[in-house]
Amino acid sequence: MVDINDLRGRFGGRLLNRDDDEYEEARSIFNGAVETRPSLIARCESVGDVREALAYARQAGMPVTVRSGGHSVAGASLVQDGLVLDLRRINSVTVSPDNRMAVVGGGTTWGVFDRTTQTHGVVTTGGRVSTTGVGGLTLGGGSGWVERKFGLACDNLLSVELVLADGRLVTASETENPDLFWALHGGGGNFGVATSFTFRLHPLPDFSIALLVWPAAEGEAVTTRYRDLMARAPDEAGGAVLYLTGPPEEFLPEQLVGTLCCAALVTYTGPEAELRDLVAPLLELSPAGQVLTDIPYADLQCMLDDPPGYRNYWSAEYLSELPDEAVRRFCACADDMVTPSPSQHILIPWRGAVEHNGAGWPMTNRDAPWVAHPLGLWDNPEDDQRARRWAHNLRDALQPWSTGATYLNFIGDEGADRVVAGFGRENYDRLAAIKAEFDPDNIFNRWHNIKPNKPAITT
Repeated sequence: MVDINDLRGRFGGRLLNRDDDEYEEARSIFNGAVETRPSLIARCESVGDVREALAYARQAGMPVTVRSGGHSVAGASLVQDGLVLDLRRINSVTVSPDNRMAVVGGGTTWGVFDRTTQTHGVVTTGGRVSTTGVGGLTLGGGSGWVERKFGLACDNLLSVELVLADGRLVTASETENPDLFWALHGGGGNFGVATSFTFRLHPLPDFSIALLVWPAAEGEAVTTRYRDLMARAPDEAGGAVLYLTGPPEEFLPEQLVGTLCCAALVTYTGPEAELRDLVAPLLELSPAGQVLTDIPYADLQCMLDDPPGYRNYWSAEYLSELPDEAVRRFCACADDMVTPSPSQHILIPWRGAVEHNGAGWPMTNRDAPWVAHPLGLWDNPEDDQRARRWAHNLRDALQPWSTGATYLNFIGDEGADRVVAGFGRENYDRLAAIKAEFDPDNIFNRWHNIKPNKPAITT
């Protein structure tokens, strides 16, 4: 039997078990429907802590998972009766503005990252919620508001420092372990513990947004107009069209607060004056509430933050096109969304740099023009089945235009076939072979699992 006291003597951070006062807070993740209870949470403060805790877990035969921000809707940040490598104290950000690079600890959140880079006038694509972890979002691909201009978060990776299942510390880049580096562009947390990332940064002298809101009854006209606008918009423009519960904000009429609304968000990596011209076709539809302004990018990144603890269910589908009938079906399905709640019924425009940077990387169908994303958050367990039915109904309604692929960071556990669909069969098989090389025992299996499979050698 492995003695936990041996680990305590070598571990620089905090080790929490179920009897510790801090355990429940440390176990809390974004999805309140996940009730997983680890045996041990290792609050790592260094790479050495990661290696020691991982070695202990392997010797003890304990399952292992990694926590960065805790936003995995499938609950991959926790493991039942196992050990959690909690990286949140490994959270430094070092910016080299002259080289346009940032080195980021594996437990950093996007809020910390964005505030730090913003002081230097630079940015890279990050998550749409400031409390999301840099690690999980980037390794799973990394969709965000400026992706059409700068690509996904993983497209901006220069290198990753990784602790492998056997405890080795390696660097993955274009020149070191290039196959592993390829796998980390969307292959998720299947290959090791990412303790550090180096990102490419981009100048961002101006940033602006238009958030326009209408009653839900006007949603089909709004969605159609948004679709047509984004078809000809420059890569500088991003955003989403979505249904949501009207928030209690000053810009929204009181009669819409707490009701189902349709909103168009247009983000723009340029000044408000240029954005105003771009969204003129949407303004012609006389939104009931609007915010059209220059804004610091990091401020937008926390505008849609919701506190952890809501029950969550998400899904996603790539769409090859968005004809009028698809718009009609998308809008009709919004009526089934749980309201009032923080849930969102979303269409995200892709293309731009998402498509241009996509060739050769693991995620398939990055040329899809739209991603449909039911994002369910609610607080009453009695709404569980309704929320799941809404998400499934939206996917079913849009099947005629589905590419068959999905963005795995946007979904929960939908089975092995959906994991393969996220990569395509050829890419999945290559990922499985890389997995067999770097994690042959499948220690890291909590994200959408890629099972190790070494290809047979033919003679």
